[in-house]
Amino acid sequence: MGIEDILMYDESLFQDINAFDPDYFPPNYNFRDTQMEAMAMSIRPAIRGGKPSNATVLGSPATGKTTAIKKVFELVEKTTEKVLCIYINCQLHTTRFGIFSQIYKKIFGHIPPETGVPFSRIYGQIMKELQKTGKSLVVALDDINYLFQSKNANKVVYDLLRAYEEYPGVKTSIFAILSDLEFKYAFDKNVTTVFIPQEIIFPLYSYSEIEDILRDRVKAGFFPDVVSDDILEQVAMYTFENGDLRVGINLLRSCGNIAEADASREIAQEHFDKAIDSLVSVNISQTLKTLTDTEKDVLKFISENEGRHTIGEMSEIYKEKTGSSYSSFNRVVDKLEFVRLIDTKFTGKGAVGNSREIILRFNPKDYDF
Repeated sequence: MGIEDILMYDESLFQDINAFDPDYFPPNYNFRDTQMEAMAMSIRPAIRGGKPSNATVLGSPATGKTTAIKKVFELVEKTTEKVLCIYINCQLHTTRFGIFSQIYKKIFGHIPPETGVPFSRIYGQIMKELQKTGKSLVVALDDINYLFQSKNANKVVYDLLRAYEEYPGVKTSIFAILSDLEFKYAFDKNVTTVFIPQEIIFPLYSYSEIEDILRDRVKAGFFPDVVSDDILEQVAMYTFENGDLRVGINLLRSCGNIAEADASREIAQEHFDKAIDSLVSVNISQTLKTLTDTEKDVLKFISENEGRHTIGEMSEIYKEKTGSSYSSFNRVVDKLEFVRLIDTKFTGKGAVGNSREIILRFNPKDYDF
């Protein structure tokens, strides 16, 4: 099929291609009741006139953290007018002004002027309005690690949680949402005294949960009989092995696009195979881009020494080479395993048999990092 044929092709396998978008809000949201109940319990005191609790929402990418918090916020605002809930994506808003501009918009219905108005005035208007209305403010900072990269995290959290000192009666809390294991070590001491969160953990989905979620997405996005049970099972298994639900959702979309380009009325095995080939390199490249310089340095060091040393031996060599501590090296190793760039396995060696070795999940020669 030529380019013009592809662009003008009327028939589609998709009944709603938006069902495969990152911001799609599924009507059925399963397997996260425990986590959503914990979020609700953190907010519940505010409904009774008290102060909402802080929380860290931890889990691998695409384990349902963002959807869960949006669902809970939606339910809270349907239930009461005593609580203002605002979700902020810290990938998009990385500055102190940007964060509080979003809060200002939630309260007053419009963004404050970007120039000519000092931050202190915007901050004061927000807090005075909360004082006047008596409403509690719950702010979800999604991907809060981006605020650390812009060196604004400590100030933003401090400004929010210490507001009651200058504005008595103001009640605020933060839900810090992240997929980064380094987060818990990052706050300044003056922030950790006020940010004492409950941890809400989002584990990886099981295979059966992934299959059910993807089946619902297939029903929402494709016409009947486009995706066979066999193809769905292969997509679910690939998703489970990668530990990222977004991989499966993107894979379904890619399969559909490739099948359409082939003028097929269903997704065949060859379409699945082509989609897999195109997705693998993209996913690894995107993950590598999210790493800090230190994490990239450790990953390069691991790639140069893979199969030659245990983790303990590597950390010793790395310390001699860079001066980095054992704990810092091991935290980065944990992070790299968490984002599925490496695997670790016990060797059965060492004093108590708990020595581990590192296995790369990709060929470093194929990527620039």
